[in-house]
Amino acid sequence: MDEPAVTLHAYLSYDDAPGAIRWLEAVGFATVTRQDGEGGRVDHAELRLGRAVVMLASSDADYDVPSLKGASTGGGLYLATSDVDDLHDRAVGSGGRSVIRPEETAWGSRRARVLDPEGHEWSFGSYAPGGAAPSG
Repeated sequence: MDEPAVTLHAYLSYDDAPGAIRWLEAVGFATVTRQDGEGGRVDHAELRLGRAVVMLASSDADYDVPSLKGASTGGGLYLATSDVDDLHDRAVGSGGRSVIRPEETAWGSRRARVLDPEGHEWSFGSYAPGGAAPSG
């Protein structure tokens, strides 16, 4: 049986979606589509950095973003990259909070972790899931 064509993309809600877009652009993402709604809301936006895609919108409810416990919120987004330090520095320099500064791991990769301005967890690492080499 043939495997169906499937891709996985992140989707996040933000209280300040325009601010989240500005933060992601400062990190290096490019906005490829954005539909604004009434009162400054973002109904839908799609941003890309290399082959990474994230979709976002203004929150439509009072969501609770999981709080940081130790070095994690229990889940987040992972960007495979050849330049962990640069992504970390751009993320923190534009308003993110460093959780794990860039470091070498015991399993032979480089990693870092930040919380975006609304507390969503973003990890950057040189480990490429699925065997695909990070391209920058």
